Amino acid sequence: MRKEDYEIEPDISVILPIYNVMEYLRESLDSLLRQGDKLKLQVIMVDDGSTDDSGKIADAYAEEYANFQCIHIQNGGPSNARNCGVKYAKGKYIA
Repeated sequence: MRKEDYEIEPDISVILPIYNVMEYLRESLDSLLRQGDKLKLQVIMVDDGSTDDSGKIADAYAEEYANFQCIHIQNGGPSNARNCGVKYAKGKYIA
């Protein structure tokens, strides 16, 4: 969903902790994009201090799609990243 088309409240907020997964990240994010055809998704990508290009990939998706956002934090582990993402969740449900 392009930024100019996004004015809906999400049904589900998906929190995606990211750490050095650039080989798989595009495939995962594209899968979430396809789910957006059926559900109103908010995708919160939390870059947990990646040292590869995962953060740049996430930023590119956040720039192009209004329902995607990327947060960059220092490495604190997946639980910390999920807890950070919960603060930004706007959906009725969180996954």
